[in-house]
Amino acid sequence: MFQVGDRVVYPMHGAGVIEAIEEREVLGERHRYYILRLPVGDMRLMIPTASAPQSGLRPVIPADQVPAVLEALCEPVPPLDSNWNHRYREHADKLRSGDILEVAVVVRNLSARQKARGLSGGERRLLDQARQILVSELALAGGMGRDEADALVERHLGAAEPAGGA
Repeated sequence: MFQVGDRVVYPMHGAGVIEAIEEREVLGERHRYYILRLPVGDMRLMIPTASAPQSGLRPVIPADQVPAVLEALCEPVPPLDSNWNHRYREHADKLRSGDILEVAVVVRNLSARQKARGLSGGERRLLDQARQILVSELALAGGMGRDEADALVERHLGAAEPAGGA
């Protein structure tokens, strides 16, 4: 169970801080909810406490894991499926996993693909979403602002080896 003030990540939305734990009535039933404030987009989410583990809600990574995430951005890009629909599904699955290293792989792969050949509209949106999730967690984990975390991601993407078949 999380507490007010805990820094957490909600897959597909990003990292934020639990502002409150409240009991609310929804459809005639009372449930307890985590009220999560996401700094990116100034969004508030209500997540039922009972289903938080199944939803993938997890603590933000510790600061000592940030370098491993940044290294993942620099790794060589493997050959990617030439079918955009297959690529999209594969990357969407990685994003849904909630694993920060998988999110970094999505950002690395799609960024390389964008530079090399461009992306479909769906892949562009997926890249934007993955990058938002990645930057939000790195900012909270590393104790930095969003702009600083975004610049850090950009620098590491710039150091990545060229795409091999991206």
